[in-house]
Amino acid sequence: MTDEPLSSRKSLSETGRSEEGQLRQVGRAFLLDLYTSLRSLKLYPVENDQVQRALTDLQRTSQTLIEMEDPLEVRITGEFIFVNETRLRLNLDSYASFGHVLNTLNQCGVGVLTVGAGVDRREWQVLISLLLDASNTPLSADKLSELSQKMVLGGVTHIAVDPPSAQEHDVEDEEQKKEIAKHTYERGVAVTKEVVNSVRMGRSANVKKVKRAVQGIVDQVLSNEVSLVGLTTIRDYDEYTFTHSVNVCIFAVAIGKRLGLTRLQLYDLGLAALFHDVGKSRVPLEVLTKPGALDEDEWRIMQSHPWLGVLTLFGMRGYGEIPYRGMIVAHEHHMKVDLTGYPKAIRPRNLSVYSKIVAVADAFDAATSRRSYQTVPLQPDEVLREMWENPRRGYDLVLVKALINLVGIYPVGTCVILDSYDVAIVHAANPDISQINRPVVRLVLSADGQRLDSGPLVNLTEVGSDGNFTRSIIKVSNPERWGITPGDCFV
Repeated sequence: MTDEPLSSRKSLSETGRSEEGQLRQVGRAFLLDLYTSLRSLKLYPVENDQVQRALTDLQRTSQTLIEMEDPLEVRITGEFIFVNETRLRLNLDSYASFGHVLNTLNQCGVGVLTVGAGVDRREWQVLISLLLDASNTPLSADKLSELSQKMVLGGVTHIAVDPPSAQEHDVEDEEQKKEIAKHTYERGVAVTKEVVNSVRMGRSANVKKVKRAVQGIVDQVLSNEVSLVGLTTIRDYDEYTFTHSVNVCIFAVAIGKRLGLTRLQLYDLGLAALFHDVGKSRVPLEVLTKPGALDEDEWRIMQSHPWLGVLTLFGMRGYGEIPYRGMIVAHEHHMKVDLTGYPKAIRPRNLSVYSKIVAVADAFDAATSRRSYQTVPLQPDEVLREMWENPRRGYDLVLVKALINLVGIYPVGTCVILDSYDVAIVHAANPDISQINRPVVRLVLSADGQRLDSGPLVNLTEVGSDGNFTRSIIKVSNPERWGITPGDCFV
């Protein structure tokens, strides 16, 4: 009796090693086929038999990898190549071919290549042709974006390209940083949309894809926080359900960073934050998007989304893919610290710190966004004041203070009028906490009313020769009054 569990554990371990070994073997064959296709299409016309054989082999090995684990992901980290999170070990025979693939992808600005089920030979042919063209031109900030657009025009729908994470690629250029942050944000929105739509249609969601998106967000918050937090100001009305979840993830991870959480803890927090409202995917759309106030029955349905979220995440759990913390956050994020929120607590409890962080991030983004029942969002500074001063809101004040330190007294995206009569958008909180009332702003309108495209960044702590501040904020203004969309300053 005692031998059976031991032998079972041994067989599971051996199975895991066998699967990893098989993945490495097929992964190496895939990269060799990719190299052969690149070389063949560079040397011969597409009708050539050698090109056609190479594309057939590439399609076959990619399909084998997708059958093993969908989607297939090829990721570059420094001089290493990972296939579906498994690092490929190079030997002398494969070094030249793998090095060529690595160099080609680097020249095109590609850090991650994702291939989904349904990819065909024609898509591989179009992609390789585009990679060959792109690799012959200098690397620029918009090169990857141009490649993505050409892939769409060429009908490549089952292959996606993404930049390296900032941690894996030393980025000095400001525009390149913004481009990487934008790709990270867009990827987060796309993955969230895919999860919500999968749940609504009763299909299983791809949790591994969500985890990769969260890892990208965490990496960006740790290395390029200003650019990523700036993108939360976009707040797309039509895409609110998805952008809201991504914004909450960004704010929560950034708050967690200020609390000193480890990278692994930030991954868990980010995953919980991205999934905090997943229960709303089970709420009828007519209730979720109703333009007016909800009646009593509709409000009861809306209040069910925390425990519906727990059930949804439990269904996704599979092989331990969703940490239990994510379920706790989905359940607790509307409870309030005094437990007067919903769902009602049966007995006294201490809320998880993750739940309290997500509650603060959720409240700030929701109140500053335009929604079906809130067509005029509140100004960010008003929201922070209400969260800080009104105890009935039920937020942990330590975490509200952490949010204020993150976005400043004048939060990122706030439209302000300066004593120079310039109109500006807050770009970032001042890193000096003692000067939190003097953020970094981007000028968008000059004193004479001229629109400033890509206006200069101004640090309001700058002092003139007379020892006085050169510019100060007079008041906050509604950006719509000036025809300004704050999110445009960050894309």
